[in-house]
Amino acid sequence: MAEHEHHHDHHHHHAHHHGHAGDALRVAAALTVLFAIVEGLGGWLTGSLALLSDAGHMITDGAALGLGAVAAWMARKPPSGRHSYGLGRAEVVAALVNAAAMLAIAAGISYEAFVRLRAPQAVNGAVAAAIAAVGLALNLWVIRRLAPHVEDMNTRAARLHVLGDALGSIAALVAGGVIAASGWTPIDPLASLAICVLIALSSVRLLRESLHALMEGVPSGMSVEAIGGEMARVEGVLSVHDLHVWTLSGTRIALSAHVVVRSMTQWERTLAELQRRLQERFGIDHVTLQPETATRPLVRH
Repeated sequence: MAEHEHHHDHHHHHAHHHGHAGDALRVAAALTVLFAIVEGLGGWLTGSLALLSDAGHMITDGAALGLGAVAAWMARKPPSGRHSYGLGRAEVVAALVNAAAMLAIAAGISYEAFVRLRAPQAVNGAVAAAIAAVGLALNLWVIRRLAPHVEDMNTRAARLHVLGDALGSIAALVAGGVIAASGWTPIDPLASLAICVLIALSSVRLLRESLHALMEGVPSGMSVEAIGGEMARVEGVLSVHDLHVWTLSGTRIALSAHVVVRSMTQWERTLAELQRRLQERFGIDHVTLQPETATRPLVRH
């Protein structure tokens, strides 16, 4: 028979976590979108592409944070007849969408930067630098606000947006300062290109991680061999096979396996020890184990 063990107490813990993450994401999204509008107007008035680039990035940040908040809300919903695991995977989808959006924005900004390099435009560097400085302060505040929730992929994706934007604000600040001091306008599109490189690098990394999770790959930093070896060291366990580990949501990891035991009479004790080790050593809290005796033929799927 199959033994299914789902830690409902851990489920409630995660719901509590998602609630706080969702609150932080909502506040950060509102502030980011409001300032993006201010920064966009400032970039248009001063002629600064770096500032407009940063404003465009902040708009995607606001969307990313808002999407993250919706995903965190969806992840709190309990399992249903149609979604037996719940909607936690929405967080991974949100991370994927955010990464793709960042790449698209980077491509658009890069094109405009090359156009500006061929035909430089006048920029009010002092005003652009002042606006960028305010944007940087807001970015740093949002990063600090999201810091306690970075263990889940969804919030980490949103925070990555804001971190990239903080670097963009620094680039816009430097560009504005250089133009104000020397009048050298090519620094503006060059700073924009630097922002794009940073956005692209972080986006590709996040895109790869979220696709890996959607394809039910083994979570980053985990080894099936190491997990199986740790399970096999539990007293009464002879071997482990058909071991699968995958990402359920931004924070939850699931495991299923067949466990060959010496005797079924001690299974309850063995099961409890396996659950404890998987939770403490690897943070795996959704476990499904099927016991088998050594004399029973192994069934492989």
